[in-house]
Amino acid sequence: MKATITLTSSVAASQRWPLYAAGFTTAFGAHAVAAGLGAESADIGLSLLALGVLLALYDIAEVFLKPVFGALSDRIGPKPVIVGGLVAFSAASLIGLSADQPAMLAAARLGQGMAASAFSPASSASVARLAGGKTGHYFGRYGSWKGLGYAIGPLLGALAIITGGFSLLFGILAALGLAVAVWALASVPRLQPLPRPRYTIVDVWRQSTQRSFLGPTLVLAAATGALGAAVGFLPALAAREGLGTAGSVAVVTVLAVASALIQPRVGQLRDQGRIADRPGMVAGLLAISIGTLIAGLLPGATGIYVAAVLIGTGIGVSTPLAFAHLADATPAERLGRTMGSAELGRELGDAGGPLLVGGVAVAAGLPWGLGALALVVGAATFAAPGAPTPQTADGAPAPSKPS
Repeated sequence: MKATITLTSSVAASQRWPLYAAGFTTAFGAHAVAAGLGAESADIGLSLLALGVLLALYDIAEVFLKPVFGALSDRIGPKPVIVGGLVAFSAASLIGLSADQPAMLAAARLGQGMAASAFSPASSASVARLAGGKTGHYFGRYGSWKGLGYAIGPLLGALAIITGGFSLLFGILAALGLAVAVWALASVPRLQPLPRPRYTIVDVWRQSTQRSFLGPTLVLAAATGALGAAVGFLPALAAREGLGTAGSVAVVTVLAVASALIQPRVGQLRDQGRIADRPGMVAGLLAISIGTLIAGLLPGATGIYVAAVLIGTGIGVSTPLAFAHLADATPAERLGRTMGSAELGRELGDAGGPLLVGGVAVAAGLPWGLGALALVVGAATFAAPGAPTPQTADGAPAPSKPS
């Protein structure tokens, strides 16, 4: 068993499923509302600036609060943070039931982002502590369910808005958050906070600058940046090729399904020793980079769908390996803070990817924008770390123990 995992594999599978559902909830909520806001912005009187602000509120809240709530889960245990965050997500969604003006939408969106900042890193930390040495396997499943949320969020969100407007969509999200909260309360085991040393500023700086943290975090940021850009720009490319609304939206679904299907398998292969972290992360990032180049350089529907498969596959390979590496290299008593900080890197990538493509595209055209993203993602391969080195409590490397 790896040095940083304190629980055994005796945990029942049913105790992990609410954690996957929590990952699905944050992805589904973020993308369902974002897609709905984009589609209905004119009807609810949103300017482009107001739309941009509403879309950013969810991510802004996560950028500032994920490390805070991750550290809180280390202090009091992850289960109360997960349940409390899901209940808060449900309460924030109730605000959206009367979201007939931008101010109410903003309040609901901000509240959802703050709540997701709590249960998302706490869920990741719980997956790591319950992995029983199979971090790749269980982070593969966790990432797969998140990918499913990304895939069906825009589709189900659009269907809900067409059927009953934003009130129906926020009602569904409120019910989903509450249902997962009850499920987590009943099924997720109470993981007691572990004894933690008092960290100095020097200790925190050392922990945050070690390659075992920075490497996988940069990989996650690059992969998520590519995802954020692909979700916005691949449908735009498809529309230019005359694929229509259904064909354009299907590009994102193909990408997300490819990512969701491959993540559990990649995690299993890692645990079996058949995929090493660094080669796997490098291969995943290169697949994303090649797919992005294909999207920018090859015209036609075939090139766009091939790009979506490659990008989704690359994300599905690199993401579970990076998360599992973080889990194996981090002492269990500060898994929450580490996961929260790593997800902060993902959020920055999620915002930076579309900004990079859009900024370059304004100046030189969309193919150049996608080329710039491919270059950045390719450069991130140099950050991919080797085998995880477990650390002592103060952040110094510890001798590896046999698995």
